[in-house]
Amino acid sequence: MASEQSYTITLSNNRTEKAAIDYLLAVDNRFWVPDSSSRKSILALLGVRGGLSRAFDLVLAHDHAVGESGLAAADVESVTLVELKTTRKYLPDLPRGFFFGATQNEFDLAAELGDRFRFCFVCLHPDSPGFCLLTIAELELLVRSKRTQFQINL
Repeated sequence: MASEQSYTITLSNNRTEKAAIDYLLAVDNRFWVPDSSSRKSILALLGVRGGLSRAFDLVLAHDHAVGESGLAAADVESVTLVELKTTRKYLPDLPRGFFFGATQNEFDLAAELGDRFRFCFVCLHPDSPGFCLLTIAELELLVRSKRTQFQINL
């Protein structure tokens, strides 16, 4: 069973991610937060296998602002899927200095979609707010070290 400290950290991380989403929606109206059904529909329209609907957080709609209703099926060809990584750390040279976790599914989807997928690094520190979008290829050029961690359920 998870410890109380683990639960507290998870709640803090969820608040930070929500703040990052709010920040992105305020500074760039091309971002859209899809619901579960929309995630699956977008992946199906892109021809991506099932099981990856949680491997992205946002959609970046190019060439137009997203309205309240989200995207029409015809618009799916003009979108980029976005996986959000957030921090409150002071990062004046964003994304340098970022520490984050990522799943194999996120890397698999990024590899499958290529330029149609971005990792979005959001800094919420008041002295260095901003965001940076990177393809998997651009990210790989910046990675200083990477390790594998297994999470196992029994």
